[in-house]
Amino acid sequence: MVFIKKTREFIDHQYKTPKGIIGAFIGEKMVKQHKTETNWSLELMNIQQGDRILELGCGAGYAIKLILEKSLAEEIVGLDISPTIIRSARIRNKKAIHEKRAKLIQANLKELPFQNEDFNTVFSIQTIYFWSDIAATLSEIFRVLRPEGVVILTFSDGKEDETWEGMKGITENQVIPYMKNAGFRDVSLVRGPDSRGYHTVAVKGTKN
Repeated sequence: MVFIKKTREFIDHQYKTPKGIIGAFIGEKMVKQHKTETNWSLELMNIQQGDRILELGCGAGYAIKLILEKSLAEEIVGLDISPTIIRSARIRNKKAIHEKRAKLIQANLKELPFQNEDFNTVFSIQTIYFWSDIAATLSEIFRVLRPEGVVILTFSDGKEDETWEGMKGITENQVIPYMKNAGFRDVSLVRGPDSRGYHTVAVKGTKN
């Protein structure tokens, strides 16, 4: 039982902060696992010519690659805490990085290393579970967004017939109220397609 527990803890930590060869493998695994919710999240974005976009927890850079293929965004910046996963994202988007259409940064979410009002859209896919301070991160997102900028936070809140009451509580009692307190308007919870049986949802908001 101790071995099983430690193995689960190790795997959970790799999903939070991928490291080494196993971390790189986990990063590519997440690309495959999250394709449905990634594509849906990008559909929610109304990307315009010349937009600057920030992805928090960019993982192996799959969403960045898809956005760049639309040839609309001026630049997309991917931020992640894991140097291992940043390397994977850099390989996947090597050409765009060389052309300065993409940038990858290792940093944490509570103190975003960007100027005020730097981005038109900020999004994150399947990372909110790992945020250590939701209120501080949402405040930072508000700061770096331009007026009328949009935030999209995609995650799962259940599987098949089960609703995860913990995530439901975090959404209703933290994410949505904190977004409103930060100054976002039109804050809403949107239901998306199931992915591998998991319920996909997104919380959206617009900066005043």
